[in-house]
Amino acid sequence: MVDLLSLPHIAEFIDYGEITLGQMYPIGCVAVAADEHNSLAMLVRREGETLAQLLTRLDQAIAKALEDDVFTDEINPPR
Repeated sequence: MVDLLSLPHIAEFIDYGEITLGQMYPIGCVAVAADEHNSLAMLVRREGETLAQLLTRLDQAIAKALEDDVFTDEINPPR
């Protein structure tokens, strides 16, 4: 039996934006959601975090960006 994720914000976002998953040296595995104007979310995969958990966090971060203008950046340190 396949356990399907419900990722409504990612599903909507990829119609006009881009999702990138992969290794970013020296940070590690990252998930990034960006459109032609902004990076809405840049997440670093946590130790022990499954891909499903990372994608769920990305979906929630996209929602925060689109609904509340709160952008998540776990890659770049605060200034």
